[in-house]
Amino acid sequence: MRDILPDLRARCADGVPLALATVVAVHGSAPRDPGAVMAVDAAGTVVGSVSGGCVEGDLYEVAREVLAGAGPRVVAYGISDDEAFGVGLTCGGTIEVLVRRYVSAAELADLGALLDLIADDRPVAEATVLSGAAETGARLVVRPSDAGPTTGTLGSEGLDAAVTDDARGLLAQGHTMIQWYGAHGQRRMQEVAVFIRTYAPPPRMLVFGAIDHAAATARIGSFLGYRVTVCDARPAFATRERFPTADEVVRAWPHTYLESTEVDARTVICVLTHDPKFDVPLLLAALRTPAAYIGVMGSRRTHHDRLARLREAGADETALARLASPVGLDLGARTPEETAVSIAAEVIQHRWGGTGRPLGKLTGAIHHPGGPAGPR
Repeated sequence: MRDILPDLRARCADGVPLALATVVAVHGSAPRDPGAVMAVDAAGTVVGSVSGGCVEGDLYEVAREVLAGAGPRVVAYGISDDEAFGVGLTCGGTIEVLVRRYVSAAELADLGALLDLIADDRPVAEATVLSGAAETGARLVVRPSDAGPTTGTLGSEGLDAAVTDDARGLLAQGHTMIQWYGAHGQRRMQEVAVFIRTYAPPPRMLVFGAIDHAAATARIGSFLGYRVTVCDARPAFATRERFPTADEVVRAWPHTYLESTEVDARTVICVLTHDPKFDVPLLLAALRTPAAYIGVMGSRRTHHDRLARLREAGADETALARLASPVGLDLGARTPEETAVSIAAEVIQHRWGGTGRPLGKLTGAIHHPGGPAGPR
């Protein structure tokens, strides 16, 4: 959704009717995850993608039918019968796609309000009925309990209450999924399928040490969808001019800044200072956080010396095992840019549980299931 936000917001603001096709389920290997969106407007213009090109042609026709009044529907695409060259996925998986329209001024205003929240990085979840004993396409927008009321309805007060509760829990975790309920929100029943899509703010990447490797790491972090902060205590190095792609550049002692900023289970920490007076207090602070990844630059000798210093400072072996050091995967990297790719590759591996080995040397599924939700 985020990659086509400007296009969607412009159409809502201009009152242009559109159909949204959203991936709601993936079975096996598929090009895009749940939440991927393609839009078709009244003029027939397409923005976004749900499969990287495999099924967009057929889905375009479905979207045009929905726009013309056919009603919301869920369509499924698997591998085609014509040796995977017809309408279907060449990767062998299956996707389910919800197609619904926004035509009236009220519908476009409601969608525009949701898009504004997403653009402002304010947490919000959207719940949509897919099938069962409730109206397909019925929609409920849920915000955190302290951030505003819900809008819309799924058809019953009990269902709205149950879905609101679950949506807030999923939003806190950054997860998107289908949940099942009874017609009035009863648990452990499967009468109504509801797709709950969460839009949490982008995860953070904290880069410590304003060196050339940090500039390259900040660039690739932004490319991957992280909100990137570069921090260094040296005013001559921590400048906006040296890190134009970072969302913020902070001049502060690294450990002081880390102790005062928000870190959650999606946060990536990259320590590129390789200086004990910065590293040890910073890493002690980092190990007290729930960060998803803590990567530390330095040679193996530097790493062993660093571990000894951290042990002397009270860090135990369980905590020290969280450190990815020397940072990055073994790609043979030499330049700062290549090193940044190596770091990014390890971050992705940690997120999805990949092996880091060449795909051509492996068998089985290419896309790893599970893992925490990340940038979209």
